[in-house]
Amino acid sequence: MQLKAVLFDHDGTLVDSEGVHYQLWLEILKPYGVSISAEQYMQLYSGMPTLDNAIDLVERFQLAVAVETLVAKKLAIAQDYLQQTAFPLMQGARAILDYFQQQPLIQQAIVTGAGAQIVNATVRSHGLADYFATIVSYDDVERSKPAPDCYVLATQRLNLDPLACIALEDTEHGVAAAVAAGIACIAIPNAQSQRHDFSKAIAVLPDLKAAQAWISQRYQLPR
Repeated sequence: MQLKAVLFDHDGTLVDSEGVHYQLWLEILKPYGVSISAEQYMQLYSGMPTLDNAIDLVERFQLAVAVETLVAKKLAIAQDYLQQTAFPLMQGARAILDYFQQQPLIQQAIVTGAGAQIVNATVRSHGLADYFATIVSYDDVERSKPAPDCYVLATQRLNLDPLACIALEDTEHGVAAAVAAGIACIAIPNAQSQRHDFSKAIAVLPDLKAAQAWISQRYQLPR
């Protein structure tokens, strides 16, 4: 089937944010006497929505704080960070977005477990609004990744068969969400997710440049 859309995850795929999120969680947890290792963050929290992370942290460490309070703290500290600086784009992000924007029959979208506020900050700060036909965030669905809801909604908004789409993800949860929605998914592991199980991915590649080359070759697109 002809490729008609490329669906990008946000954190860890388009923007180099997971390390920042880890540091923000460390700052939030410090007053409660809790610290998590980079390995714990990678295995348990990387690529997951803030609410899911907060629920797990409260239960796992028996924190004397409401989940809603922890979520509010994370959103507030992330907002403060984004008011000062945007998450940097991953290497090759601008190039792959430019490449697919030049393909007249291919749409692009962001499909993420991050909140709309965070994604909008990226789009605004880096001038990306014209690249995306739609953006699906955590705020748009009842169940976030690894549930397929966000990808199902993206294909509905684009009015496309899932088989006409391909997704790019950096985490096991993200790949699972795309595949459950019937969408082939390329995994691009980063430092936080390199030990995840990517057996459901159609390919595991080192970076966005390699993903662009793989897609262009598979779908016989002009280079």
